[in-house]
Amino acid sequence: MSVSPALADLSRLYQTEFVRSARAVGVLWAVCTLCFAIIQVVVLVQPSWIGTTDSHFQGAGLAPPGGTLGLFEVCVDSDWPIPDCRGGLATLSPLPSFQSVAVLVGVSLWAVWTSVLCLCLFRFCSAATVYKICAWLQLTAGFCLALACLLFPDSWESPEMRSLCGDSVGSFSPGNCSIHWAYILAILGVLDAAILATLAFVLANRQDALLPPDSKEVTTGLLMSA
Repeated sequence: MSVSPALADLSRLYQTEFVRSARAVGVLWAVCTLCFAIIQVVVLVQPSWIGTTDSHFQGAGLAPPGGTLGLFEVCVDSDWPIPDCRGGLATLSPLPSFQSVAVLVGVSLWAVWTSVLCLCLFRFCSAATVYKICAWLQLTAGFCLALACLLFPDSWESPEMRSLCGDSVGSFSPGNCSIHWAYILAILGVLDAAILATLAFVLANRQDALLPPDSKEVTTGLLMSA
């Protein structure tokens, strides 16, 4: 079936604009994926999941020393500007009470960085396939991170938490402590993973619309004649 020149030109124009928009959204998605991967590293290594302040101290006697706690490290305020920290990521040994949380965050970190490396597959595979692979990896990262955020408060009843937050600490009860920015960043990471995975699935499904110009002309002509 023949297609008029005006219709062919209009089809090429619409396809060009669609390709440009899809590429712009894809670049934005890739940049956000890289930012999410960096956030995952910060969440894992920072000892700022929970901490204590003087305003949260309850009870008689001297207040316990202030400090913060992460998955691998406990830092207590000292007379020096630098806090006194115990543990660290260099030992690859998380705090005993947070081992399961650290494993889940580690799996999430692996999944999201694998999705970043999969961006190189755009040169060898179809864009739809790459988007779907990255989407499933980002869903895995978000799911593991969500489980870590749920298990973390359940692990508060531990010697490390009691020494930092007082004897009133318990599961889902921080005692004299409060959550800090690293834990909040982990929760935001769950939402980020869900948004990125959804966007990747949408981009993958829209790749079928990016047909070669000749096929697009024929498809448009058939639709107009129907």
